[in-house]
Amino acid sequence: MTLQISNDMPELVALRRFLHQNPELGLSEFKTSDFIADQLTQMGWEVTRGLAKTGIVATLRNGSSDRAIGIRADIDALPIFEETGLDHASQTPGLMHACGHDGHTAILLGAAKALSERRNFDGAVHLIFQPAEENFAGAKIMIEDGLFKRFPCDVVFGLHNDPSIPFGKIAVKEGPMMAAADECLIVVNGRGGHGAEPQDALDPIVCGASIVMALQTIVTRNLHAMDQAVITVGAFNSGKASNVIPERAELAVTIRSFDPKVRDMLETRVREVAEGQAASYGMSATIHYERGYEPTINHVEQTQFIRSVAQRVVGTENVLDLPRPSMGSEDFAFMLAETPGSYILLGTGRTDRDPPLHHPKFDFNDDALPIGVSMWVETVEAYLKND
Repeated sequence: MTLQISNDMPELVALRRFLHQNPELGLSEFKTSDFIADQLTQMGWEVTRGLAKTGIVATLRNGSSDRAIGIRADIDALPIFEETGLDHASQTPGLMHACGHDGHTAILLGAAKALSERRNFDGAVHLIFQPAEENFAGAKIMIEDGLFKRFPCDVVFGLHNDPSIPFGKIAVKEGPMMAAADECLIVVNGRGGHGAEPQDALDPIVCGASIVMALQTIVTRNLHAMDQAVITVGAFNSGKASNVIPERAELAVTIRSFDPKVRDMLETRVREVAEGQAASYGMSATIHYERGYEPTINHVEQTQFIRSVAQRVVGTENVLDLPRPSMGSEDFAFMLAETPGSYILLGTGRTDRDPPLHHPKFDFNDDALPIGVSMWVETVEAYLKND
């Protein structure tokens, strides 16, 4: 069954499109933060600014309960040249909201308005507008700045739009939801020379190519078939001319996993493979390995709760249990490591040919705004039930 819903939130659509027109990168969302704070202040929320530079926590209390719930939206954009051609396209060349964070922010602002008007809950609501989800781990920085110490939450929830899921569907999953993301830069140290006399040089390109292929054997030959991991070489940079053997080659690698023991093994083997392959060519490899986002692990009780909320909002037939976790990553993982909660996906797909996230022609589906708002309002009112 396809969910049928009309978008009767023109003001929220306009707000979302304003955000889309004015994208800002992580930790630099100064105008975005000003805009959000102004909106919340007008609604009567208590606004706290400055966590992770541009982060905002908006608080609304009602009744006498000491229970508290946190709901998070990410606010940053991506360094992508927009190609949508829309009237509300980015006005900042080279930056765009290609991941739908403009939609997430608009949804939470819409929920803020409804909650402030309805006040049908008993306890405290903390709305977390988080910067720098893309690449800079803004969630971790907010936590280090005292997020959950200053604003204690019994539970915390977040969502992400997903154009690969049909419109109006909501996807949930207990346990591992998204992968840990680690990065590795491998520098192959060779010896340059003339392309016509390779015997007098140590060619880092040939060695680098061997490393690329050897890295693929880690998942297929060192990892149990039932475990999950991905190793991808996303960039291979070396040389500028066909007749010149360069001094070095650089390989940029992303490594995704879920299990801590698997994660440790992958780092060990990436180092061993790169160094071993380089040694076999008479060269050396310098490894710069960095642990990134933790795996996103949904808590069972809170996932069961948010599933029940979703069933009331969109109908049982429109709530999906994801068959497997995503190999993508999400810094909401750091919040879930601190506080029980769950992360869900909101289906925004119009057709099977929708541009995916991070595509220069992506645009958030505004018809999903009322669903997202309803989800958060219902989540707050159900968790902080006003008996």
